[in-house]
Parts: sequence; structure tokens; C-alpha cells
Amino acid sequence: MARIALLCPDLLFGSKLRGALEAGGHEVVGPDEPAHLQLIDLTADPDERLAQARTGELPTLAFYSHVEVDVRSRAQAAGVDRVVPRSRMARETVALVEGMAGPEVS
Repeated sequence: MARIALLCPDLLFGSKLRGALEAGGHEVVGPDEPAHLQLIDLTADPDERLAQARTGELPTLAFYSHVEVDVRSRAQAAGVDRVVPRSRMARETVALVEGMAGPEVS
């Protein structure tokens, strides 16, 4: 089980991510709590979210709106380890997280 720090101000999408991760056996915690990986929503206020990210401290997986291609580049330049479109995050939440944190983290 991995502890995932979720930074997603979109309550509906955040709830969907939380549900998928918990169903996959992972624990979802707040953005400032100890974690194995952080998951960040860059679809609104990406610069603010990037400023809040603990890049360099935790592996970071972020998602963005596919029409905001420059957000992906800015996230990568800020040290985000992996950046995927929001649609992919919606479809592959657990697989993406496990690909970075592993299916079981002690």
C-alpha cells in the first residue's frame, strides 16, 4: 500500500481519484502529510500548484488539461517526474500511481 499525497482542488475529480486509489489498496492523505508519492492537479492554477508541490522531496505525478500543452512543459521544467493528460489520469489512476510508487510500498 502506498501513501499518496493528493493536491486536487476539484472536489468531484479529487473524490473520483481518492475512490480509485483506495479501491486499489492505497491510502490517500493531504498534500502536506508524509507520503510515498504526490499526485497534483494542474488543470486550474498550475503555477500555484507547482509552487505547492514537493518536487525533489517526493516522486511527483501530475495531470493537466490536454489543451494546455505549455502546462506540461512548465511542470517538467519544475521537476515533476511524470505529467499526463487528465483524461488518462481518469482512466488509469491506479496503474499510473503504481508505475511510480510500486504496487506495495512498505
